[in-house]
Amino acid sequence: MSGQRYALISVSDKSNVAEIGRSLAASGHTILSTGGTARALRDAGIEVVDVAAFTGAPEIMNGRVKTLHPRVHGGILGDRQRHADEAASHDIPWIDAVVCNLYPFEERTKGGADLATAIETIDIGGPTMVRAAAKNHAHVLVIVDPGDYARVGAALTSGGVDAALRTELALKAFRHTARYDGVIADWLARQAEAPALPQEASIPLRLVQSLRYGENPHQAAAFYADADTSGRSLARATQHQGKALSFNNLADLDGALRVAFEFSEPAAAVIKHMNPCGCATAPDLASAFERALAGDPVSAYGGILAFNRTVDGDTVRAIRRSRTFFEVISAPGFTDEARELLAPRTKLRVLELPSDWAATRPPGMDARRVQGGWLLQDWDLGRETEWTVAGARQPDDDELRALRFAWAACRNVKSNAIVLARALPDGAALNGVGAGQMSRVDAVHLAVKKATAEVAGSVLASDAFFPFPDGVEVAAAAGVSAIVQPGGSIRDEAVIAAADAAGVAMVFTGARHFRH
Repeated sequence: MSGQRYALISVSDKSNVAEIGRSLAASGHTILSTGGTARALRDAGIEVVDVAAFTGAPEIMNGRVKTLHPRVHGGILGDRQRHADEAASHDIPWIDAVVCNLYPFEERTKGGADLATAIETIDIGGPTMVRAAAKNHAHVLVIVDPGDYARVGAALTSGGVDAALRTELALKAFRHTARYDGVIADWLARQAEAPALPQEASIPLRLVQSLRYGENPHQAAAFYADADTSGRSLARATQHQGKALSFNNLADLDGALRVAFEFSEPAAAVIKHMNPCGCATAPDLASAFERALAGDPVSAYGGILAFNRTVDGDTVRAIRRSRTFFEVISAPGFTDEARELLAPRTKLRVLELPSDWAATRPPGMDARRVQGGWLLQDWDLGRETEWTVAGARQPDDDELRALRFAWAACRNVKSNAIVLARALPDGAALNGVGAGQMSRVDAVHLAVKKATAEVAGSVLASDAFFPFPDGVEVAAAAGVSAIVQPGGSIRDEAVIAAADAAGVAMVFTGARHFRH
């Protein structure tokens, strides 16, 4: 077999393809290519041999079959020692480099595509070549990322690509094809309305940004986006100013947005360590912010602030008057005046959400890493249930309005979760939060202790049932007038009796909302 060296280049993303083509040609490779890639290389003055001429077989079936040929795959996959004689007997020269990235399935199906269009956008030859080259990376250089062209070219010029870089590129290639297949599988699952929890699953992710560190400085971290970035995806948000977002910023921001967008009225939410320390609704955002901050102004320092409406100048002025330091401010829009007023706070991260955030839901599934695996579940976006009055007293209209506000806020608090809230003439606000306690009565004690306004007349929401009457008794003693909870305890009768004895209205929702 001749000593001629071949490199096959077939890319969908043609960014800088001439750069790698020149590097490979300069290092003695004859360039094989197809279609648009071949034209791009020729336009750059690079000599190209068409794959059809190399194989002696034309492209067929509207281009579905062009590189799927023994002369291509034998040249990529063959072991240079064990298969040398066999390759020579079949006139299969070695292909020493494969530069390939795949049909843009993700891009062409985003925003809606029919099945026929999507099917024609599924790459078969590309992933097959990439996987073959990655398998045989000891002999074959595989490049899927245009960002690697320069350093590969430099390595070729300086004497060759070493084993470490070959292995790194092969790993990137396998990850590239794995994510590609995952994107297709997710799209088909959505079209077919397949079960959300399949027998086998993959999570196709793409790096959005590296982070300084994780929850703590000794932990490495990065933010990855789902393939489906529609709906409530933080990958769709635009950062206008401020320092780079941290791991904790993003985690807390997710919690803040969950709370703020529970409400259809103008709302503000302040989150600290994944829990709301303040939340309120009002006729305007400035008033909602002031009420939310009043819920726990001490804890709000260094927190995350989220709004469910476009932030205007009045709202920013209210924030400035408070003299409270926030890490992040997020909203589905900022007026020009608001942006101008925020600009001097150069370290403040200002994050603008897509305008459709309120009308959409998070894509995919809620996933959590555990040691050795993943936990997947539906997103808890609330559950419509019929509320029933369990005790002797009916809540009045103001209490019922406050209970609905408290229930929406409570399901976004870490369990065991207790929140106190008050109805206002034109909205509602949190008054105290007891989050993440091991016992429910301790969560009640904490919420009462944290209350920044008179507890008397407040209502209480509990994310799960009261296992004993003690939590109700503590709340009633503090002046709580009405309670909403799922119900369902074997001691419900005793719990209801405690509420009745104190004159506290008790409402059951029939739905639990743990958040661990």
